[in-house]
Amino acid sequence: MAVAAAITLHALPAAARPAAQAASIAAQDDLLDRLKAIPGLTVVSESQPAGYRFFVLSFTQPIDHRNPRRGTFQQRLTLLHRSAEAPVVLFTGGYGLPANPTASRTEPTQLIDGNQVSVEHRFFRSSRPAPADWDDLTIWQEATDEHRIVEALKPIYSGKWIQTGASKGGMTSVYHRRFYPGDVDGVVGYVTPNDRVNPQDHEYDDFFAGVGDESCRTALENVQREALKRRGRMVALLEADAERNGYTFTRTLGTADRSFEMTVLDTAWAFWQYSSAADCAAVPPATATDAELYAWIDNVASFGFYTDQGLDYYTPYYYQAATQLGWPDLRFEHLRGLARYPGLYQANSMIPAELRSRHDARPMLDVDQWVRTRSERMMFVYGENDPWSAERFTPSRRDSHLYVVPGANHGASIARLPEADRTAATATLRRWAEAAPQERRVPEATAIPADDMLPDRHTR
Repeated sequence: MAVAAAITLHALPAAARPAAQAASIAAQDDLLDRLKAIPGLTVVSESQPAGYRFFVLSFTQPIDHRNPRRGTFQQRLTLLHRSAEAPVVLFTGGYGLPANPTASRTEPTQLIDGNQVSVEHRFFRSSRPAPADWDDLTIWQEATDEHRIVEALKPIYSGKWIQTGASKGGMTSVYHRRFYPGDVDGVVGYVTPNDRVNPQDHEYDDFFAGVGDESCRTALENVQREALKRRGRMVALLEADAERNGYTFTRTLGTADRSFEMTVLDTAWAFWQYSSAADCAAVPPATATDAELYAWIDNVASFGFYTDQGLDYYTPYYYQAATQLGWPDLRFEHLRGLARYPGLYQANSMIPAELRSRHDARPMLDVDQWVRTRSERMMFVYGENDPWSAERFTPSRRDSHLYVVPGANHGASIARLPEADRTAATATLRRWAEAAPQERRVPEATAIPADDMLPDRHTR
């Protein structure tokens, strides 16, 4: 905001500049004062990228919204401020914010030229109550966290609110909309899974039976079979890798052998999630050496992911998947006789024994029914070749929409839609947000980077 104001000031007559500068400074001070005046909100830091102000914030939340007397915790969030009159995008990533957050903009924020509030999901990183009662990690509790944040910030902003997120962040956006439909004016959910009946996962199996061409599917199945046939030598490579990197397996999957099998089971899924049909040519043949096979699987699925260290950050996600969200329950018929651990491919395998829980199907059934029949102004964007897009939400007919990006993986976006769909989706989003027809011009060299909203399993 300060830089944008300075750009505007240069266009004013010299005599008018001091008054305009004073007004700009006063507006900045007023924003900071208003943020500091919000009960429970702490301004941790502020920076001023070109055309904006960026705040790292902390907000006091009840550990249990149904029983506030049980105590509080601090939930992290950030605010990218452009203008009090511009629309606001509420970005719920479904996971944690970066350890040291910096300014970035999601696609909806760019399309409506808005402000952006980014919220760290409860139980991720430092937004975890201490001591942690994991029964408090539910979709309703997190939705209520977000509801309180929206209520706290709405008096500052006069524009419309749009919520967005990708994958688990899209799910988080849907759940907030379900419980607090009046908080925002529209939702854009990217590659948002909808595992409404967890054991009935035939959509996922159907997806893997038809994605890409037959030769690529066969090559991926052969990689999985070949890796399991060479189990002894491949596990030795993993154990050597673990020794070098300090990986352990005791708190989650239990042994290197179980971790190895889980990674192999996940290889085809990870391939289609992150790669494309163009990468099929690089799938190693059955004649590949052990080292070549190990390196390719490691690059695609990451042997370091299914270790205690790799899974630690994702513990809240797998706990939620085990208790409420559901998970892909695949048959792996092509690996019969080679896989050793029936039931390994499930959320409870990824978390410490003391957190393993029974699944409750009711929350997802409720959300699915509500989205189909009662929701309004919800947009879903899926990738044709993304396994997480196989089980989708079905939007209602109440100004709601579903788009599929041809050939896209888990990085599907509005920008990648065919032109007619891209134009329609953009127009709908801007209508919901009542976005101004003209976009500001911010110097390219100082433009805030785009945020694809997706975590990367290779960087945790």
